[in-house]
Amino acid sequence: MSDMSYRRLGASGLVVSVVGLGCNNFGRKLDADGTREVVDAAFDAGITLFDTADVYGTPHGASEEVLGAALKGRRDEIVLATKFGMDMEGINGNDFDARGSRRYIVRAAEASLRRLETDYIDLYQMHRPDEGTPIDETLAALDDLVRSGKVRYLGNSNFGGWQIADAHWTASAGSLTPFISAQNQYSLLHREVEDEVVPACEHFGLGFLPFFPLDSGLLSGKYRRGERPAAGTRLSQERYQRWLDDADWDTIEALTAFGAERGHSLLDVAIAGLAARPAVASVIAGATSAEQIQANAAAGAWPLSADDVAALDSLLN
Repeated sequence: MSDMSYRRLGASGLVVSVVGLGCNNFGRKLDADGTREVVDAAFDAGITLFDTADVYGTPHGASEEVLGAALKGRRDEIVLATKFGMDMEGINGNDFDARGSRRYIVRAAEASLRRLETDYIDLYQMHRPDEGTPIDETLAALDDLVRSGKVRYLGNSNFGGWQIADAHWTASAGSLTPFISAQNQYSLLHREVEDEVVPACEHFGLGFLPFFPLDSGLLSGKYRRGERPAAGTRLSQERYQRWLDDADWDTIEALTAFGAERGHSLLDVAIAGLAARPAVASVIAGATSAEQIQANAAAGAWPLSADDVAALDSLLN
């Protein structure tokens, strides 16, 4: 029996698991068999939110393809989220750098539906703002997808606080389907979204979906100050040495001690600490093995007490 808990995504009726599965490794680090193994483990762990994007995979679109194949026969059991708006390098045709346009959105959605082998997308997210296309055109095109039944809910990713506010006002004024979620980078080491994005989500009723909660591995517990990374780990590659050199080791070590005092790992602190934030609906964590899925799910099952949250805030502030 899974210990996973579930929350509404913002002010909507869409319910998601507190830990979601980021699918950016599918079709890149993981082939079809590896993807199925991770997907199976996610089902076993009670994870229901599967988050991919048309741009994920090598070539682009490969993540959607292998995920769609792995979900056959159980598609309706999960919340399937994907994204549009990044440069697909011609796979969706010439986009003229107008990826928030009606013309492009219709094409991108149809392509994702084909690759995912599904009739509908639960959460269709704009991967980044298109500052050259009016947001009312973008929202009107997305609203048409919702009304047609091809998309159930809408979200944004990498928006600023003012863009979330602008989109909310535009949707409300035009009686269009609003965004119900925002997905941005957020970890206990990188908290810039707390300045404007998270308050905007709280004010307008959007659920927040953090990605990179382990900060590219710095909060995984695999790395120590002054120690050479173990062979095979991501940050053992020479091109990532600067990340280790520039890491905020004082905070990492303080978070490690915070977890140890409570019988938990640094990874537990990283995921549970974000899940304890009021605006957060689901923490999107990637995985390349069943063991990582199990560890992420277990971390999300730790409910921080009010005293724990206060102590964590004191440590970070």
